Amino acid sequence: MNAEDSDWQPLTDGLPESPQVRALLVHPDDPAVIFAGTQDGPYRSGDGGDSWQRTDFPDPDLPVWSLTVHPTDHSILYAGTAPAMVYRSDDRGEHWSRLPDPGTGHDVQMGFPTRLISLTLDPTEPDTIYAGVEVGGVRRSTDAGQTWTDSSSHLGQLADENPRLRSRLFSDTEREGMLDTHALAMSTAAPGVAFLAVRMGVFRSSDGVEWSDLNVGRYSPLTYCRDITFAEHDPRVLYACLSDESQGQAGSLYRSNDLGESWFRYDKVTPASTLMQVSPHPTNPEQVWCATREGEVFATADGGQTWTAHPLPTGGRDVYALASG
Repeated sequence: MNAEDSDWQPLTDGLPESPQVRALLVHPDDPAVIFAGTQDGPYRSGDGGDSWQRTDFPDPDLPVWSLTVHPTDHSILYAGTAPAMVYRSDDRGEHWSRLPDPGTGHDVQMGFPTRLISLTLDPTEPDTIYAGVEVGGVRRSTDAGQTWTDSSSHLGQLADENPRLRSRLFSDTEREGMLDTHALAMSTAAPGVAFLAVRMGVFRSSDGVEWSDLNVGRYSPLTYCRDITFAEHDPRVLYACLSDESQGQAGSLYRSNDLGESWFRYDKVTPASTLMQVSPHPTNPEQVWCATREGEVFATADGGQTWTAHPLPTGGRDVYALASG
């Protein structure tokens, strides 16, 4: 969709009844090829979403919450589900196989199954995969998902040491907020470094063991982070969706031009609910989209100088996936 368009059309032909789409992936080699993570496994479209086909998924009754593509071999795709498991396809999403159980690290009993909500591969060492679990912290593999280690211990330790990083809503531990993973991202401009969005802010790790706080609160009064992603045109540019809380009444879109060292807000984007997703265009650096929990959608076609609202039709809310291509 072009940032200057204003009409939305449902693209549900072939998807499950009342589709619950939690993840979207536009294939980097062909923008007409799109993958959707649904409550019935991953679906594939070859015509820009006009029609969808169910893929050969070994556990089709599992909802797919995350999708990503190998940074150099675009025939390889990964998917994350709820409960938290990782799947791999070696043929552009036609067939999938389940990888060894990544585990959930520090389990936090939240009243819903753990969700493998984010997957990211190191673009300089693609066998290194980070998997984000909501709510269960971060898992890491250095052998393309064959074995996994827990990367969450230090996150919990940070909560123990710093009252500002403690949050407990439904569980029995104040580590809950630091283990409430929402998004992960990696960049060629920072080889081996993982960036993490959790309830308590944005964090960074160079070894998958220790994490440092980027202290986004120095720049934003809102620190609940739902999504982070790097720009395709500049690997030092990082976007972050910051809000007051999960079911909030305020959101803001921030951008860093220096790998998270400093941030500035796009003041013309003024969401009235939690900002859930941001999607920079893969080829047009001037175009960025973002969407909120209550169905507000904003887009810029001039690098953030001006923004246009494209609200979803009545009833469109709880935006968990947004992709431009």
